[in-house]
Amino acid sequence: MHPKFTPVISRTFRRAVLLAALGTTFAMLAVAQPPLLPPPQLDQLVSRIALYPDPLLAQVLTASTYWDEIPEAATWADQHSYLMGDALAAAIQEDHLTWEPSILALLPFPSVLAMMASDPAWTQQLGNAVLNERDAVMDAVQRMRHKAKEYGYLQANSYFNMVDDGSYIEILPLTPGVVYVPQYDPLVIFSRPARGLVIGGAIQFGPGITISAAFEPWGWWWGEPAFVWPSHTILIDHRPWVRTWANRENYVHPYTAARIVGTRVEHHELRGRVRK
Repeated sequence: MHPKFTPVISRTFRRAVLLAALGTTFAMLAVAQPPLLPPPQLDQLVSRIALYPDPLLAQVLTASTYWDEIPEAATWADQHSYLMGDALAAAIQEDHLTWEPSILALLPFPSVLAMMASDPAWTQQLGNAVLNERDAVMDAVQRMRHKAKEYGYLQANSYFNMVDDGSYIEILPLTPGVVYVPQYDPLVIFSRPARGLVIGGAIQFGPGITISAAFEPWGWWWGEPAFVWPSHTILIDHRPWVRTWANRENYVHPYTAARIVGTRVEHHELRGRVRK
């Protein structure tokens, strides 16, 4: 090789090596396990969803771990917001949507998906926390619920039932299958009200959303709890949802009902239930 070409080849080679190294570094940073968040930061992270009814909260937590699918799903939900109940379930199947079932489970809730899509940084941080420290996330939800109850904002009403065993607060739909999404300002609900302040109306509710048996393929199941709070277990479709940071690339929740995958229908058998 002619000597005059040596510097050019050397510089090109060095540049290629440098770019490859930078690419590897960026890839490592992209998949690096996020640091654990301190309790105050977790409290703030979950504050906007802590008062969601348990069945809806379970779906939001699991769906957040697939944050990259949420913007497209939010657009679809908005475009089909005129559909409800069985008609919406039929449209989901007819369009052969291939998002994760945890995302499909939120399609009846366009406002929730819109909130998650409009703040992708928050959604990804929540998803990372659920994957990385689910126990701490669930503890944060309970801290915020107890705080809202202590301040008088969280009370059973005509939209949901509140069950407090002294340690854990469950928020359950008053009518199974009908979910009302609470709307509130976390800065108000989780702050001690001023003396004499009337706190009624601080939590508002949108129209009831009916989740029928047609939504079972996407993890909705009535008659069982959505959480086993003492063991920090999320229950989706009878089973513990155990996706973590370590198994996030390969984990597939074993849904018991048939679920739509493209144009293919998969079936998963029920192999047991979780005991409290």
